Amino acid sequence: MPCLVGCIAVMFPRLACFLIWFFGGGYFSRAFGTWLWPLLGFLFLPLTTLAFAFGMNTLGEPGEMEPLGWLLVAIALAGDLGLWRGGAHGARAFRGGRYRDGWRAPD
Repeated sequence: MPCLVGCIAVMFPRLACFLIWFFGGGYFSRAFGTWLWPLLGFLFLPLTTLAFAFGMNTLGEPGEMEPLGWLLVAIALAGDLGLWRGGAHGARAFRGGRYRDGWRAPD
């Protein structure tokens, strides 16, 4: 079951955030201590939010972030930023813009 949740989190991070919030019983509140950071993370950086909550709740002592947790947060941040960049790149191609190497999307 945890592998299924992990796969859902990678493929659909906002769905995983919602499911953890709905069924998690305070998983985000133990990690963040407030509702504002999880909400902003849900909107802008969902993989990073999930990685931070996992690191704070599961790895090592509860409430303390282990170095492996910070590594997971950094990898998740790179994934979130890559998704943002890929989305902008695809939108530009969809609108008919040019890529850096001169290739243009077919009309």
